[in-house]
Amino acid sequence: MSDAPIIAQKAPYPVEVEAGKTYFWCSCGRSAKQPFCDGSHKGTTLAPVKHTAEKDGTVWFCGCKASAKAPLCDGAHKAL
Repeated sequence: MSDAPIIAQKAPYPVEVEAGKTYFWCSCGRSAKQPFCDGSHKGTTLAPVKHTAEKDGTVWFCGCKASAKAPLCDGAHKAL
């Protein structure tokens, strides 16, 4: 299995988050539960990225797996 991330989608995932709750973002792109980890990275050197919400509201999680601000979208998908 390759250690390169797979593009899950070329757009961010808007997710309603709760302040203080921890989320584990899929960094490999293989998860069936995008944008969150389901363990599909096993066998690679990739690992989920922990994100704890600072406040209630919408967070835009990266879908292309190319964001320099992972796990959040930085617009990198626009260049793919």
